[in-house]
Parts: sequence; C-alpha cells; structure tokens
Amino acid sequence: MSEQGELNTGLLLFIPYRALELRVYTAVREAGFDDATPAQLRVFQRVGPRGTRLTELAEAAEITKQTAGFLVDQLEAAGYVERVPDPADRRARLVRVTARGEAASRVAAAELARVEAEWTAHLGARGMAALRRQLARLREITDPWA
Repeated sequence: MSEQGELNTGLLLFIPYRALELRVYTAVREAGFDDATPAQLRVFQRVGPRGTRLTELAEAAEITKQTAGFLVDQLEAAGYVERVPDPADRRARLVRVTARGEAASRVAAAELARVEAEWTAHLGARGMAALRRQLARLREITDPWA
C-alpha cells in the first residue's frame, strides 16, 4: 500500500480478477471437472477455437515452452485437449479443445456470466459498461495478442 493507505492500480485490477478466477475454478470443480489445476486452466483458456500451437500457448501464458508442454500433457491425459496436425503445416501440431473441454468451458462461461451480473448489479449498468470500455482501452497498450 502507498503511504496514504490506497491500493495501487495493479492490485485494484488483480483483486477482482483473482476473485473471478477462484469463482470460475470452484464452479468447474464442483461440476465434476476436479482433475484440472488453476495453472492448467490458465493455459487451457488460451486455446483458440481452431486450436493453438504450443509455442503460442506458452507465449500467451508467459511461461516456458517446456512448462506449457507439461501442462498440456496433463490436460490431454485428463481429456480436456488433444494434439492434432496443423493443417497449415503438417509438421506442426495444434492443441485443440475436446468435447470434455467444451463441457468444462460451458460451466466456466456460466459462472463468469453470474460474476459479471453481480458486478453489474453492484456498479450499475452504466458503471460496468464504463469499466469495460476503460479496460478495453488499456488492453490496446498492454496486450500484445490483442
């Protein structure tokens, strides 16, 4: 905390995100998808709709390729993802979400919607819309994958 006792902007952004992440993780576990860890799910959520190369997952998650490979191995063993040939380069492989992964994603999306509804009720529709607009503007200068 600063001398004035105020939290810095980074913490003000992180605290709600962490609460949201915990709610989603808990909902996924309670729905029976209890064999994935938060670290695995952070990689899983970055898999694109048509699949994503392991190197891209590692970059997006800001982890080493080896760590991403380890986490994807675990997700694959649990049936959340599969590795398939990349149609753009048959030598490369894509990580793609399976039917089980899609089912877990639906649970996560439903909980995310509940959290956002709670936040909207707390901030008001205009406040939530303003928050989302400002966060989207910050993404322009902070997200290299935007």
